[in-house]
Amino acid sequence: MHVSFRQLRVFVEVARQGSVQGAAEALHLTPPAVSMQIKEVESQVGLPLFDRTGRRLSLSTTGEYFLVYARRLLGTLKEAEDAMARFKGIESGKLTIGMVSSAKYFLPQLLAQFHTEHPTVDVRLRLGNREQLAALMEANEVDLSVMGRAPREWPNRAEPFAMHPHVLVTAPNHPFAKAEGIPAAALVREAFIVREQGSGTRAALEEFLSAHRLQPMFVMELSSDEAIKQVVMAGLGVSVVSLHTIGLEWRNGLIAAPPVEGLPLMRRWHLVNAAAKMLSPAAEAFRYFMLERAEAHLAAMFGGDMAQA
Repeated sequence: MHVSFRQLRVFVEVARQGSVQGAAEALHLTPPAVSMQIKEVESQVGLPLFDRTGRRLSLSTTGEYFLVYARRLLGTLKEAEDAMARFKGIESGKLTIGMVSSAKYFLPQLLAQFHTEHPTVDVRLRLGNREQLAALMEANEVDLSVMGRAPREWPNRAEPFAMHPHVLVTAPNHPFAKAEGIPAAALVREAFIVREQGSGTRAALEEFLSAHRLQPMFVMELSSDEAIKQVVMAGLGVSVVSLHTIGLEWRNGLIAAPPVEGLPLMRRWHLVNAAAKMLSPAAEAFRYFMLERAEAHLAAMFGGDMAQA
């Protein structure tokens, strides 16, 4: 087959987005250009790679298999590019950072500072839960990830860079909101809004409940911290979330973080990469930047009165 790396990138992006339009926007190409590249790849393979339903595309069985090899080839090319960059000693090129949703409240500001100091590095962000980011790092689609718990399923290097407290949140008119101290046992009567399985926030909640032998009712499972905050503020339940996700709402009296026995649950933020991966100079620069700057940045953003929440 005579398939170029450019065509493989287009194919992988269409598979990820599920549409030509979405892939075109992500790759800064026109939709006709993307469609032409996909037709060329399918022509070279000799089989359809997508099932087409209107404007939506889903991978065919052949496409599922081909995607594995396409990602493997692109991952190998990325390793070669990183190796050559190390020989040149340059801090440039593309750097892809993964982050869990709780990190979006502070990581973009740090990335802005990093870009100011390293303007030749093209920084991309990928959002996902812990399991999704682990898969992206294994496929070499993400260089480093910011998350709470490091994956245990595959060898990785996880370096802590800051504390990561988790607190109970309620609506401001909830009876707990004005209480001076709440025993953990009182939570058994509460309706909990929880994150999906595989997220670090869900793992933190389950760790807390297990430690206090509590089995409250889970009434709703949502896949984003923003959705959880809106439901909690509406008075439909309580939740345990990262303190770093509620700064704006807490300061404006829209959400309460009452003191609860056993909380805040103190965990750590980690910077994670595959153990076998040789980082490019750009990735190493970002690694050192985070280890040196992130803790002070978080303290400045979420310190002071919030630390007493």
